[in-house]
Amino acid sequence: MIDQATPQDAETIMPLMLSAIDTIAYTLSGTRDDAETWRILADAVRQEENRLSYRNIIVDRRDGAIAGMLICYAGDEAERLDRPIRERLARNYGPEAAEALVPECRPGDFYLDSVAVDERYQGQGIAKTLIGAFEQKGIQEGCARLSLIVEQYNDRARALYEKLGYREDGELHVGGALYTRMIKAL
Repeated sequence: MIDQATPQDAETIMPLMLSAIDTIAYTLSGTRDDAETWRILADAVRQEENRLSYRNIIVDRRDGAIAGMLICYAGDEAERLDRPIRERLARNYGPEAAEALVPECRPGDFYLDSVAVDERYQGQGIAKTLIGAFEQKGIQEGCARLSLIVEQYNDRARALYEKLGYREDGELHVGGALYTRMIKAL
């Protein structure tokens, strides 16, 4: 069942989120210490106003567990949502850490930040269901298009996005890795 995440879901969401965002987690946390990264990002999920907030997370609940999660937000809100993360990075790690957090979407977009499915539930169409919920939310928000980034090497994800109507729209360096930007008009 598609549902809105809650602050209490943070610890369950964390392994899924970390599997989806990979090294971007270190950019967001400002540290390469895994335990500290977990603590910082789980705290961000529990908060209300940042890109990782539970308010921006859709989950698929099955059998009393979170089978999958998707983080999304309007591109028009990206700067505001990144502000608390940038401020914490600058305060704790210096201005260069804050500057490493680059915009991943454009104004007017509804942005799919990350999506992941628990390995126990893979192959059941959960990612597709979550993406469908994301697309509906983008329509409700009145956004002009949907956007996402995908790792250059992730052919499986890219194939899914292409099958769902997304097309390539350039490249973006995030967290030291190269990503392909993909868009879909609404």
